[in-house]
Amino acid sequence: MDDEGAKARAGGRLPGDPVPDPGLGLGDEARPVPPAGPPPRRRTRYMRAFVRVLPVLLIVVAILYDTFTPRYFTAGPLYTAAPLVAAPIYSRRGTALTGVAVVAAVIGLQIGKGVIHYVDSLTELITIATVAVLAVLVNGLVRRTDERLVSVREIAEAAQRAVLPEPAERIAGFEIAASYEAAQADAFIGGDLYAVQDSARGVRLIVGDVRGKGMGAVAAVAVVIGAFREAAEQEATLEAVAQRLERALAREGTRRDGLDAFEGFTTAVLAELPHGDGIVRIVNRGHPPPLLLYADGTLGPLPARESALPLGMGDLGVWPDRAEEVAFPGGATLLLYTDGLSEARDAKGEFYDPHARLAGRVFRHPAKLLDTLAEDVRHHSGGGMADDMALLAVRRPRHGDHDHCHQS
Repeated sequence: MDDEGAKARAGGRLPGDPVPDPGLGLGDEARPVPPAGPPPRRRTRYMRAFVRVLPVLLIVVAILYDTFTPRYFTAGPLYTAAPLVAAPIYSRRGTALTGVAVVAAVIGLQIGKGVIHYVDSLTELITIATVAVLAVLVNGLVRRTDERLVSVREIAEAAQRAVLPEPAERIAGFEIAASYEAAQADAFIGGDLYAVQDSARGVRLIVGDVRGKGMGAVAAVAVVIGAFREAAEQEATLEAVAQRLERALAREGTRRDGLDAFEGFTTAVLAELPHGDGIVRIVNRGHPPPLLLYADGTLGPLPARESALPLGMGDLGVWPDRAEEVAFPGGATLLLYTDGLSEARDAKGEFYDPHARLAGRVFRHPAKLLDTLAEDVRHHSGGGMADDMALLAVRRPRHGDHDHCHQS
């Protein structure tokens, strides 16, 4: 093996190179060190708790203000704000009780100050009571909107399960885990994709990223996955599977109008795990290279030796696909991902580096690897992701791993 190959196999190190500090640890609990301050989810919980008590705080502050200021001073804006804040976060009963509490407090304080018979005090009371009634009506609208949103979310979740079904945890002896996180809040599916298909020639996988956003990208995802599942069953080689996907996207492009008809494409990496052989075959179509995590914690990227155009760009040139073979020993894990992982930025604009984050770490199951990656990239990006992220991990168990899993 040449020096470069040895270096890739050893996680980027050659004999004689400095060895990473073992204090970084080998294990699921080693690195990364979380950033200072509470994590984004905890900050969100704090904010939600504060908003829920805000109507009560507004009423208390308003009462104290009216109690300890001259009688012609008024906290009317605080009283009107309380039911309006309660409307979108409380139940209808809670919003109504907030309005009643506000009106009762205003009446009591006006009587105590002896100003309830003044025209401006009466006007203030009527205004606050009107706002309280409007808050109840707004609450009803919000509840109906929430019900529709829940229905839409259920439909979106069903669509995700139909287009991107969760693969089985074990297929043909391999341990498998998949994860999808959409960058858009409350979205379930976007332009990233993954699929796993067992066939007579081995387990075949794909991870890809469709150009564009919205329903057009989702439609292209459905086309790619449908074509992949059919081709994975029928084609004799991984190269033929890639060509089948190329033709499927070309047909899809002829059905589209406008820009997408000429510029639609999909970056993808396809992998094949033959039954009984300790190898993996890779065809990369312009996609971030997979990573191979070995059982001893070393990590090797699998970049394509020859560049290839993404799927759907065959009109720009024709190059024959060539699958590259790499040893895939027992205990190793193959990680395929989209650029939502590698292009996640932190506050300083620095990209997330999965190679640096995972080097020297050992994961007992692909699901643990994906959970750790997802949490780590959230910390890195501050909880906000600019692009969708699809992750697919496959581990080849070693002899005795199955029994060990039952014992632990």
